Amino acid sequence: MTYCVGLKIDRGLVFMSDTRTNAGIDSISTFRKMHVWEKPGERVVVLMSAGNLATTQAVVSLLDERMKAVKDRTPTVLATPSMFQTARLVGDTVKEVIADSTPAGERADSYFNASFIVGGQIRGSAPRLFLIYPEGNFIESTDDTPFFQVGETKYGKPIIVRAYDRTMSFAETVKLLMVSFDSTLKSNLSVGLPLDLLFYENDTFRVALNKRIGHDDPYYRTVSDGWSNALKLAFKSLPDFPE
Repeated sequence: MTYCVGLKIDRGLVFMSDTRTNAGIDSISTFRKMHVWEKPGERVVVLMSAGNLATTQAVVSLLDERMKAVKDRTPTVLATPSMFQTARLVGDTVKEVIADSTPAGERADSYFNASFIVGGQIRGSAPRLFLIYPEGNFIESTDDTPFFQVGETKYGKPIIVRAYDRTMSFAETVKLLMVSFDSTLKSNLSVGLPLDLLFYENDTFRVALNKRIGHDDPYYRTVSDGWSNALKLAFKSLPDFPE
C-alpha cells in the first residue's frame, strides 16, 4: 500500500509520500514513490505514484527513457507546453503500460492498476496539480479541492480537511502533513517510513526543498508524540456521557 499527498497553498505546492511496498507481511520493501524532473528557470514537474509497483516503475522509466531518446516521440516531460499537456502525457503513458501488461479481457482496475499525482509549474503559466486515474484520465485541483491523495487515504484525510488553510506557510503545511501521515502509519502497517517531502515555491522554477524523513527525524518524533498527547488531552477534556 501507499500514501501520497499533493497540496496547493498560496505560496506553492507541497508533496509528501511514504516509501513502503509490500506483498504480504513477510515481504516488505522500500521504494521511492516521488519523482522529480527539473529544468531550472523553466519548469519543475513532480510525480507521485500508488498501485502496482511494476506498473508505476514502468511508467516512470518510459517517461525517463523518452527524454533521452533523440528520435522517440515528442514532447517529453521536459518539453510539454503546459502542465495540462504534462498530465495528458503521463495519462497516455499509464494507459500504454497497463495495456501492455494486462491480459486480454482484463480491465485497468485489475491487478495492474496504478494512480498518480502530478504537479508543478512551467514558465508562462501558474502552478497546477492533477490526479491521474488508472484509465489515464485525470482531474485538476481547484479552490474547492486543493489537495489530492492516492493510496491509503482514509486515515489521513480528516486532519487535512479540518485544518487546511490556503494561507498556510510551508512550515505549517509540513506540520499538517506530518500529522496526516502519522495517523495513517499508526492505522495501517502497509504505509511506512521513511517519508519523502518536497516544496515548490511559486514562480521560482526550482525545487526549494527535497528531503527524506526517517525514523530518527527529531521533528517527526516531536509531531508524532505531541499529536498523540494532544488527542489524549482533548479526549479527557470532553464531558462524560450522562448516566
